[in-house]
Amino acid sequence: MPDEEWVKTLDDGRMVKFIYQELPEDGALITAQIAGNEVIYSVILTKAGNPLTREDVEIHLNGELSKK
Repeated sequence: MPDEEWVKTLDDGRMVKFIYQELPEDGALITAQIAGNEVIYSVILTKAGNPLTREDVEIHLNGELSKK
């Protein structure tokens, strides 16, 4: 999964768009945006352990997404 984006509906009904992009030297940029919200959560991982799975990306951003 070198570069990918997908949409998932959370248990509380909010829709989230996830983006995963591999960066050079085992880095990764992961992003989550809640539908209808201008706030975007982005994290740059310098040692990501690529490739990451969708589950890896969602788990990493779960803390931010649990905030309302």
